[in-house]
Amino acid sequence: MLLNQPNVWNCLIVVALLMVLCTAFAYHVNSRRLENDPKKKSYHPLAILLAPITLPFLVISSVSFFLLRVVTYGVFLILFTFALLFIRKPFILEWLKKNALAIGNLLLEANTLLIRLFLGPRAGSRGSA
Repeated sequence: MLLNQPNVWNCLIVVALLMVLCTAFAYHVNSRRLENDPKKKSYHPLAILLAPITLPFLVISSVSFFLLRVVTYGVFLILFTFALLFIRKPFILEWLKKNALAIGNLLLEANTLLIRLFLGPRAGSRGSA
């Protein structure tokens, strides 16, 4: 019903022509650059004609990916809240504590090794490691 109106098709044609003009201008500017210019790219001339097809596809896929990320974040946020409220055993907090301790211990060992490696005997031993 919406696509039966002539104004919609006229607007789509204008937008498609605008996209082709933008890509043609960018191709023209790129082709006039010197050969040793690091900004010069090797574009195919037919890429200009694909602009009205690829731009809407990229916009729709970007918006879809963003909405998928938003929904996934919302679901995890709700599930995490319910897990904290309804499950009395704080398994998430215990898991976080265990992993934080493991990562922290690894970092402390690596940093202590680096200090002893670079400072040698001058480092002294302040801890029991």
